[in-house]
Amino acid sequence: MKNKKHIFIILFVLLIIVFVADIFTGNAKISFSEGINALFGSSGNEITDEIIFNYRLPKAITALLAGSALSVAGLLMQTLFRNALAGPDVLGVSAGAGLGVALLTLLTGTSLYPLIASLGSMAQVVVAISGAALVLLLILGVSTRINDSVTILVLGMIFGYVASAAITILQSFADPDSLKVFVTWTFGSLGSVTWEKMPVLLALVVSGVIVVFFLQKSLNSLLLGEKYATSSGLNVKKLRVIIIIITAIITGAITAFTGPIAFVGVVIPHFARSFFGTVNHRTIIPATLLLGGILLIVCDILSQIPISNRTLPINAVTAVFGAPMIVWIVLKRKKL
Repeated sequence: MKNKKHIFIILFVLLIIVFVADIFTGNAKISFSEGINALFGSSGNEITDEIIFNYRLPKAITALLAGSALSVAGLLMQTLFRNALAGPDVLGVSAGAGLGVALLTLLTGTSLYPLIASLGSMAQVVVAISGAALVLLLILGVSTRINDSVTILVLGMIFGYVASAAITILQSFADPDSLKVFVTWTFGSLGSVTWEKMPVLLALVVSGVIVVFFLQKSLNSLLLGEKYATSSGLNVKKLRVIIIIITAIITGAITAFTGPIAFVGVVIPHFARSFFGTVNHRTIIPATLLLGGILLIVCDILSQIPISNRTLPINAVTAVFGAPMIVWIVLKRKKL
């Protein structure tokens, strides 16, 4: 227990270090003293203050929230379906959010577009959450009638494929400029969340994560199988619905604000289990939150390595980390 506490302290300190490093990383060179002054007052330079406080700080907070939340959502899916490769997007919620954004893109220039555009900077977020909610309702409708989690998993994947097919059709009708905007959104971006949007993202993500902590005991029972959980007095059907709702809310919110971010939600739960040598959710949930936040912040730092003064798509960087780990997971399970 002592060793675990020490590891948690080390991870927390590491999280603070990479968080601060992320704030001071970027194409614009800002000294440490200027950055600190900008964070806690004014550096005397309006441009520096703008970069630090209104761009890099919310971006670092978004990376922390997205990495932690997607990792916990992946943990929930792996526990529910007892599938090592299940991720937060396995139910098709991310594809539903993408469908909402694709519809917004297609409606550009039509009579319906002004109505959506009246939402201002939140228009993309609203349509993305609406698309995710639509898929969530379909999944909930299925989960209340089917007792088999594997069947729900398969149907969720099918919903995702249908949404992806609809996106492809919409892309074929979109004009080049709108299509470019949509494709750029699919790359994922942590820098699009402003202070105006931050309270909404915080409310959705934090409320979902808090509920997860209350499910620790139930999730541990579910690890032993649905029959065991039912025999121990757990209402598996109700728990399944709660897990699906929480995962959908977290995944839909993150996807709406940042675009789809791959691999993080799949690999971090495995890394947490291996790192702490346990499957107990009392340990794994906080470990997953910390490790997920650290990983995505590190990926954000690496995405800003100057290459012709451009920032790499966050999805490309997470893939570099995630793909080898998924191969390792598959090979490890094959040996078992």
